[in-house]
Order: sequence, then structure tokens, then C-alpha cells
Amino acid sequence: MIKMIDLFAGCGGLTDGFLQTGLYKEIASVEWLKPQVNTMRNRLKAKYGETDADERVMNFDIQREDELFNGWNDEEFGESKGLDYFVNAENGIDIIIGGPPCQAYSVAGRVRDENGMNDDYRNFLFEHYLSVVKRYQPKLFIFENVPGILSATPNGVKISALIQSSFKSIGYEIIDDLRKAKVNANDYNVPQNRERIVIVGIKQKKNRDCQKILEDFYISILPKYKSNNHLTVKQAIGDLPKITPYFDEEHHSKHEAYKVPKSNISWHEPRYQNVRDMETFRTLAEDIETGRFEYDSKKITELYAEKVGSKSPIHRYHVLEADKPSTTIIAHLYKDGNRFIHYDSKQARSITVREAARLQSFDDDFDFIGSRGNAYQMIGNAVPPQLAKNIAKAINDLYKQLGEIHVSL
Repeated sequence: MIKMIDLFAGCGGLTDGFLQTGLYKEIASVEWLKPQVNTMRNRLKAKYGETDADERVMNFDIQREDELFNGWNDEEFGESKGLDYFVNAENGIDIIIGGPPCQAYSVAGRVRDENGMNDDYRNFLFEHYLSVVKRYQPKLFIFENVPGILSATPNGVKISALIQSSFKSIGYEIIDDLRKAKVNANDYNVPQNRERIVIVGIKQKKNRDCQKILEDFYISILPKYKSNNHLTVKQAIGDLPKITPYFDEEHHSKHEAYKVPKSNISWHEPRYQNVRDMETFRTLAEDIETGRFEYDSKKITELYAEKVGSKSPIHRYHVLEADKPSTTIIAHLYKDGNRFIHYDSKQARSITVREAARLQSFDDDFDFIGSRGNAYQMIGNAVPPQLAKNIAKAINDLYKQLGEIHVSL
């Protein structure tokens, strides 16, 4: 088994995909948001039988490095033996996976922020990932993030170049041209157009041509695991029970409620939406269903101004088209679902938590611990497990090529 630790683990989408292959063993994970930690702990116990997941999945701030390694007793984060304890108990680890929060590198985030995210502390959280790599010297690491990392230059510093030089300084190489590290999750059995940068780092060794090996990984090894078909929204969520609106004049005289069918599938319940929004959703979905496609960006902006009474500089509404992959699922879903409107005009609603989870390729038995807002947020920030699973298979092949570990699929 390939021994791994997961940093900035979120709710565990990356780890879940790796564990699905049966080739990897989760030694420890670190995440600072409690609902995500509780969700990952629950998944590891329920799905993979990790009875000590409450200890192995650490709720802590990775920036506090000394305590992270050596243990802590903290009012906010509780008590832990620290990463060193778990890594040393296994006589070291083989790989580190994870990726710092992507909001600071996101192009959309920089557009919205008045300072272009220059002042965001998350710009340099990768340095703590680097510290863990330096301490434990894994054979490989996998660092996932958004394509915006290629162009992010907080305070004039080109993040991609800084990441490259920083890892090189501790004896690791990543591919020189990070554009080659871009993947689309829809190519890997995820019903969603979701572009990401998957940075693989390998140890520098005498007579090892790291750049040639990395080129081969991105050009030959990883593409082997692309799926033959590109999954669509309808293929992903079309079999879920329909949720239809109704008007109960006696009890709900000022808004519509929903008829929610009984189902064994968790989290398939709609959020509350007012009549105005439901009418808008119905109008836009019908426009696509009928093939009229009258509502372009300009007309949608006009519709928003008409319905809401104020203008918006950004495109506020989007219907997920049934026969296409979803657009990128984002954490903003916890605020509203206006850009993730269900394709069925009769349902006139935004997508449920379970629908968002399916579009991120989470299994139906993956439960989310916390509020609805927590669930939307952790789903939007997660690495799709199916993408992770295929990356994990490719990493196993890379191990074989490097002669480090030999594992058979």
C-alpha cells in the first residue's frame, strides 16, 4: 500500500478517490474547518473502516507548524499528538496530496476583490505545504489547484514561478511548463467542465531526468485514464426523484413550497426560493427546453434588472443544460443557486445538495455533516473523487516507472 497524507483536505474528495483504488493507505489528514473535518472523519469510518479517523483527521491550522508536527492542546482545535506521531508510526510516508485554498488564485476572485486578492493570506499557504514536504521527504507529491494559479501575481510575485523555485530548493521538480498540468475533470468521468492544475512533484536524483519523466506523465500516463464518454447533467442527476412546486394558500399564502418525494437518498431537498425566483427559473429553463435560446447574456441581465429592481455587472442566472456537462460547481452555492438552475422547468428551482454532489462525482453514500450551507460549500471546494481516482491510478503507474513501489491494479 502507498502511504499518504492529505493537506488542506476539505471534506475528503481527494482522499476518497485515492482510497477507492485500493492502492493507498491514509495515514493522516489536516483541515481547519470543522464541518469538513467531521464529514471526512465520518466517511473514513463508514466507508473504509478507519476506527481511529477522529485522531488521524486533524482539525488544525496548518500555519502553526511547530504544533502541527509535534502536537497541540488547544481550546479551539482540541488535542492531538501531531503529524510526526502518525508518520513515524508508519516509518515514513510515500506521497503527500492536497492543495491550498484556491480562492486567492481564482481569476473570478481577483476580479471581485478590490485589491485583486493581493492582500489575501491564502496566496502563500503553499509554503506550509512545502514545509511538510521538506520534513517528510515523500517520493512524490500531488498539488491540485485552479488554472488561475498560472497567472496569479500577488504584489508582483508570480506564484507559479515561486512554487517551482521553492520546491526545487528542497530537492523536488515540477514540470517547467505548468500549462501542461491542466486537466478537465469531464475527461475523467466527472459530469462537469472543471479545469484544474494537477502539479506532480518528484524527487531530484542523480541521472534522473525529471522533466522528461513529468512530460511523459502528462502526455502518456494520465491521459490513459480518460473516459470514453463525457457525462452530462441529465446522466448524473436525471434519475433523482422530481421535486415539484405547489401553492398552499392556507399555510403558505406568500410563497410556494415544494412536494418532496420520499427517498432513501440523502440531501435531496430544495432550498427555499420565493415566487419571483421560481418564475425566473421557469422562464429560463423553458427557453432552453423549447429550443428558442432567446435569453443571451444581455437579455438575462435585463431580466435580472426587471425582476430584482437593480442592475448587476455580472451574469446572474444560468440554467444547467441537460445534455451537456455542468459548468464548474463552486462554493458560492452556499449563498444562492442562481447559476445552477435545474434544467426541468416544471421543478423551477436550483440544484439540491445531492445533485451538486453527483455533479462533483461523489457517491450517494457520501454523507455531509453540517448545515446545508456547509454541504454546498465543501462540495464546491472539493476535488471530484472520480478525478482523484484516475489521478491515483496514474500516480501508481508513475511509481512503477520510477522503480519506487510496485503495485498492481
